[in-house]
Amino acid sequence: MNKLSKLLKTLDKLPPFLRKIALYYSIGNAVKFAGTAGIQYIELNAKEVILRLHNRSKVQNHIGQIHAAATALLAETATGLMLGIHLPDHKIPLLKTLHIDYVKRSQGEQTAHASLAEADLKRIIEDDKGTVVIPVIIKDAVGTEVIAATMTWAWIPKNNLKS
Repeated sequence: MNKLSKLLKTLDKLPPFLRKIALYYSIGNAVKFAGTAGIQYIELNAKEVILRLHNRSKVQNHIGQIHAAATALLAETATGLMLGIHLPDHKIPLLKTLHIDYVKRSQGEQTAHASLAEADLKRIIEDDKGTVVIPVIIKDAVGTEVIAATMTWAWIPKNNLKS
C-alpha cells in the first residue's frame, strides 16, 4: 500500500462531506494545477477514478464552455490518480503521451472516468519500470461523451532520477 492509497483509506473514515473537502485540499496541495482548476474528486478507489470539473469562468474558453486545455487537465489528473493509487512509493510516474479526441462540443460541467485492467495493475506493482495506456472518458452535464482519450504513463524507480 502506497502513501496515496493509505491517505484514501484514512479519508474513507470521514463523513462524506468532510472526505470531499479533505481530498480536495490533500490532492490539490500536491497537484497544484488541479487544485487551481477546481477539480472535484467524486470517487477514488482501486477500481476507478471519477473526477468532475464545473464550468466556471476560471476554466472557460471564448464560447463559455470548459476550455480544451482544462479538459485535458481533467483527463490527465484522472489517469494519473488511477496510476498513483497503485504505484509503489519507490517508483515515480511520468506522463509520456496524451491522445485526446474531442468528439462533441461540451455543455456544462465535465466528469472524467478512468480505470485499469487487472493485468496492468499487476505490472504496475511488480515491474520496476514500464508503461501503461490508461483510457479515460469525459462526459458533459447532459451525459454526452465529449472526449475519448488515452494517456500513456511510464514509471521508473525514484533512484533513477538525476539531480
